Amino acid sequence: MKISLITVCLNSADTIRDTILSVLAQDYANIEHVIIDGGSTDGTLEIISEFKDQVAVVVSEKDSGIYDAMNKGIRLASGDIVGTINSDDIYSDNRVISNVVNEFLVSGAQSVYADLEIVARNNLSQRVRFYGSSKFRVSRFRWGWMPPHPTFFVRRDCYKKLGLYKTNYRVAADFELLARFLYRDKISFRRLPKCIVKMREGGVSSQGVWGRIHQNLEIVRACKENHIYTNFFLILFKVPLKLLEYTGIGLTQRR
Repeated sequence: MKISLITVCLNSADTIRDTILSVLAQDYANIEHVIIDGGSTDGTLEIISEFKDQVAVVVSEKDSGIYDAMNKGIRLASGDIVGTINSDDIYSDNRVISNVVNEFLVSGAQSVYADLEIVARNNLSQRVRFYGSSKFRVSRFRWGWMPPHPTFFVRRDCYKKLGLYKTNYRVAADFELLARFLYRDKISFRRLPKCIVKMREGGVSSQGVWGRIHQNLEIVRACKENHIYTNFFLILFKVPLKLLEYTGIGLTQRR
């Protein structure tokens, strides 16, 4: 079973090496790493070129945003399974992909997701928050909850049948895609009960109050497009529940 891992980057010189090394450290052999760069000018491409014999596909060109770049990567991917790893994230250990593949083989599911921890930007051993997936149910999309997107792996034919990321979303196209796949089109899924990704603090959707409001409005729109009953106030209900992440219970929603 071939696994395609897609990394989207733009001016990620400080972190892209860690991401590539994390993929190369995996003990699973049949991995295709696809890197889509948005036209970096900070040395990112020079770092990527150091691994030109180990990274399967590298594209560097202007795009219309992160989701456009993800779609480019999916179109170029040739694996049976497709996952994404952000340019400032790493896998938690060298058996992550082996464990994911085993879950697909044992369960026969169309998709697999797991847990994630958010770590300090300059100290990957320092956990800041925990994004658990054990409490996820498709009914919780109406509250703005989804499995951790960086831990989501799906059979490539699902993209062919059900579509790619919608580029008319600025920050919540990942939520819309998971809602479409898991809720509307009811693809099968299994949870891998492990923390498999370390995500550095920050990100497109971590932009303060107004950024969060815009994200929530996009989530409401995504729910409506996929026939999920919700409203802005139901989405806001996840805010007090988000405090539970600091207790270690792991009910947080974060991209």
